Amino acid sequence: MTGLAAAASITSTGEAVQFWVLGTVAVIGALSTVLMRRAVHSALSLAGTMIVLAVFYLANGAYFLGIVQIVVYTGAIMMLFLFVVMLVGVTAADSLKETLKGQRWLAAGCGLGFGVLLIAGIGNASLNSFTGLGTANAKYGGNVEGLANLIFTKYVFAFEITGALLITATVGAMVLTHRERTERAKTQREMSEERVRGGQLPPLPAPGVYARHNAVDIAGLLPDGTPSELTVMGTLRERGQIRDVSHEALADLKALEQRSEERLGRDNEEEEVAK
Repeated sequence: MTGLAAAASITSTGEAVQFWVLGTVAVIGALSTVLMRRAVHSALSLAGTMIVLAVFYLANGAYFLGIVQIVVYTGAIMMLFLFVVMLVGVTAADSLKETLKGQRWLAAGCGLGFGVLLIAGIGNASLNSFTGLGTANAKYGGNVEGLANLIFTKYVFAFEITGALLITATVGAMVLTHRERTERAKTQREMSEERVRGGQLPPLPAPGVYARHNAVDIAGLLPDGTPSELTVMGTLRERGQIRDVSHEALADLKALEQRSEERLGRDNEEEEVAK
């Protein structure tokens, strides 16, 4: 028995590598959850941290906790948060200015208090033994079976209420994002007339394309800087009337202008000498 306990307390090389790699990922995800400016990125970072915790549970033989961590927390609650954020439409354009003074300090104090309680709870569970835990586990054949019996018998009403609250939150998010139309929808002719009367006649550049201006014979630039021929008319492409605005063409044009200035400067000097 002593040999088995000693073997169980020894950490193998694979377990150590797994702990340090996944532990680093979990810490980075937790910090990103707090430090990210966009709520969607924070939710995704928290989901990644929960998945890493599930892997830790599975690696330590706690298969029930690992599956529950993935199915309940990552698959249900976190995805619910993510869907709510996406439905509400939180973007970078939203104001990040604090409306309640001192809320950062209050959040820091609450986080510190929660950390103290968490450390105290873990320390209490590690140093003390709970009375009746062994009897309760042996009554139903194990800890998992005991939890299942309590959830689906004694606490089944609270379990169902929790599920109903999650569904209500989803429906509430959909109701908040739904907007009733209070005016008649504009026709295509009305929208075209407003566009002609406005100051912006040509279409705006498509997302991901950088346009220096709205000239029809100049191709837009893709994110890597290459021109996109799809941003100009096919007729101009057939005629060869597309102006090149690449870096090489602009550099050649600048060199040509510089040579022209030098040539004009020499011609002016020769005229002055001749006079």
